[in-house]
Amino acid sequence: MFERIKAMMERWNDLKEVDRLSEHELDDLGMTREQLRAFIQMPSDVGERVRHMGAVFGLSAEELQENHAQWIEILSTCGQCRHRGECAHLLAKRGAEPEEAGFCLNAETFAAEAARSAA
Repeated sequence: MFERIKAMMERWNDLKEVDRLSEHELDDLGMTREQLRAFIQMPSDVGERVRHMGAVFGLSAEELQENHAQWIEILSTCGQCRHRGECAHLLAKRGAEPEEAGFCLNAETFAAEAARSAA
């Protein structure tokens, strides 16, 4: 229980820090204040889930992060997803195929990026 309270306090402090950032600092980060606040509040495993799901579509971490704005959008979408159970099940499966990820809100983006990378 102590660890959970500690994590909540750290998150609260992080959100306060975001409130203190100038517009210039936000521009340097390439994120809006709202995006940064949402990023801080999303589950800690989102980045790893996105990289793993991208790999199902044949994308490397580098390819996923190549376009910063798109990367932030993918993370934001994943962070708000209500299909975490289905996602965990698919990502735990060996040899998962893109066709099995119909529930994934980022599936179209992953597929488009995979097609672009293949071209």
